[in-house]
Amino acid sequence: MLRCYITDRKAAGGEDALLGYIRRALLDRVDYVQIREKDMAARDLLALVRRAMDFSNPYHARILVNSRADIALAACANGVHLPADSIAPKILRAITPSGFRIGVSTHSIDELRAAEAGGADFAVFGPVFPSVSKPGYGPPRGLALLADAVRAVTIPVLALGGVSHQNAARCIDAGAAGIAGISLFQS
Repeated sequence: MLRCYITDRKAAGGEDALLGYIRRALLDRVDYVQIREKDMAARDLLALVRRAMDFSNPYHARILVNSRADIALAACANGVHLPADSIAPKILRAITPSGFRIGVSTHSIDELRAAEAGGADFAVFGPVFPSVSKPGYGPPRGLALLADAVRAVTIPVLALGGVSHQNAARCIDAGAAGIAGISLFQS
């Protein structure tokens, strides 16, 4: 099961606390750390990503930067995570190194298919369950739609939104390749 920790420094209690969560996630064998600090100035975000890249990473988790391929490249991060309405991943491949991972956030089967057609390595899909951090994306999609979404594409799909230790197995049973979240890892 793939696991993706999505950061939120405000919910973590600040940047120092966030760095502690990142360090712990890297030691807890997560597969991805998505640094999702949308409101940070570019210089500050670059510094944060560089600090994260300097941590011991014995299980080779991939550190991704949310929406900012330029910052990911400047920090020598392992990839970028894009919104569904962003540039197609295959366009970014022309300027990224081999092995650079590109994930896409999706909220519908159509967005998921577009992410796959655009060359995404994986996608997150949700919200699957009610979520405090995803209220603007409409009602929860539920496990049945998650299962339909997984069957609609061949790329790995990670369940997002309201995923907890108690319901993560249900997402995997529905066919998800893994889980993604903030509070799941920042608690």
